[in-house]
Amino acid sequence: MNRSKFRLLPRLLGIAIAFLIFLTSCGIQPGVARDRVFLDLSLDFLGEYQLPKMKFKDTPVGGLSGLTYDRQQNRFYAISDDRGTFAPARFYTLKLILNDDSDRQISLQKVEVEDVTFLTDEQGKTYPKGTLDTEGIAITPQKSVFIASEGIPPNGVSPVVGEFDLETGRLRQTLPIPERYLVDATKSNKDATTGIQNNLGFESLTLSPFGTIPAKGEAIRLFTATESSLMQDKEPANSSQGAKCRLLHYLITDGPPLVIAEHLYQMEPPPSAALKDGLAELLAVDTGGHFLTLERSLSLLGFSVRIYQAATGGATDISRVPSLKGEVSGINPVKKKLLLNLDELGVALANFEGMTFGPRLPDGSQSLLLVSDDNFQPEQVTKFFLFRLKNGR
Repeated sequence: MNRSKFRLLPRLLGIAIAFLIFLTSCGIQPGVARDRVFLDLSLDFLGEYQLPKMKFKDTPVGGLSGLTYDRQQNRFYAISDDRGTFAPARFYTLKLILNDDSDRQISLQKVEVEDVTFLTDEQGKTYPKGTLDTEGIAITPQKSVFIASEGIPPNGVSPVVGEFDLETGRLRQTLPIPERYLVDATKSNKDATTGIQNNLGFESLTLSPFGTIPAKGEAIRLFTATESSLMQDKEPANSSQGAKCRLLHYLITDGPPLVIAEHLYQMEPPPSAALKDGLAELLAVDTGGHFLTLERSLSLLGFSVRIYQAATGGATDISRVPSLKGEVSGINPVKKKLLLNLDELGVALANFEGMTFGPRLPDGSQSLLLVSDDNFQPEQVTKFFLFRLKNGR
C-alpha cells in the first residue's frame, strides 16, 4: 500500500466518526435518509358505508369518481363519470354523518345526497353526450371547483381541466394541456402512437392546501396525473414494469395558467392476471410536495387498492422528455412509500377512485375518505371508507 494513503486512513476515519456524531446531534439517524423524505403518517380504518342505489332529481347517483371537501360548509362534492349516457355531466353535494358517541368507536353512520349541479359551457349549455368523462374534482376558496375530464379517444375527445362555478356549474376557464397528451384526430384510436390511452387519461386532481382564504389573484397550485402511460410512454404488453404516469403541476394566477413542472410517477408492477391497473387519485397533503396517492387494480380475484405517500422533491422535470419507454436513466421519479395496503383490512373492497380529507374527528384527528365508482352496474356498489390519519405514532 502507498504509505501516504496509509497515513490518511486515521484522518479519514476520524472525519467519518465526527460526521456520524454531527448527524446524531442533529437528530438524524444514519441509514434513514430515505425515510426523511416522507412524513410520519399512518392510517386507522374506522368503517364503511354503502350508498343504496338511488335517483336524485331524476339522475342516477353513481359513477362517483372524485371527491372533495368544503370545510367551511362541511359538505362534500362528488363528481360522476357519466359520459352523458344517463344524464348530463354533473357533481353531487353530499352530507356525511359521523357517529360521534364517545362510548363507541367513531364511524360513518350515513351519507345523504343534498343536491346535484350540472356542468355547463360558458354559454350555460350542458355538454353533449360523449364529450366529457369527468373523473377528478377539487374545490377552491373562490366558490369554484376544478374538474378533470380524462378524454375519450374513440370520440376524438382530448383531456380537459376546467374551472366551474360551484353554485351554477358554469365554466369559468380551461387550463392549457400540453400537446403530447392530446388525441391525434388524424388517426384512429387503434393506430394512435401519441396522447392518452382510452379510459386512462386524467383520473386525478388536487390543489395545494390553503391555510387561509387566498386573496384574489393569489396563486393556486393544481396537480393532475394520467391514470396510466401515454401512448408514447407505453411499454410492451409483456413488460413487467408498472405504468409510467405523468404528473402535471400548474400555477394559476390572474394571468394565463401555466404548466410549471411535469414528473414521472412510476406505478408498481400490476398484480398477476390484472385486467386493469392505474393511478386513481392524488391528494396534496401540504405545500411542500407531499401527496397521498391511490393505486387501484382489478383482476379476476377482485379489486386491489393501495395508498402511498409520494414526494415530488428532487423529481426530474420531464416536460422535455418525448418518450419514457425503456430505461429512464438520469430521470428521478416521484418518490413513493407504501402507507396502507387495503387488501389487508379484511373487508370487501370496491372500485375506489376518489380520495379526500374530511372534517376533524371528535378526537381532533384528521379524517380521510375514499369513494368507489359503481360504473352504473347493478352488481357493483358505491362505498365510502372512513380513516383516521395520524401524524406521528
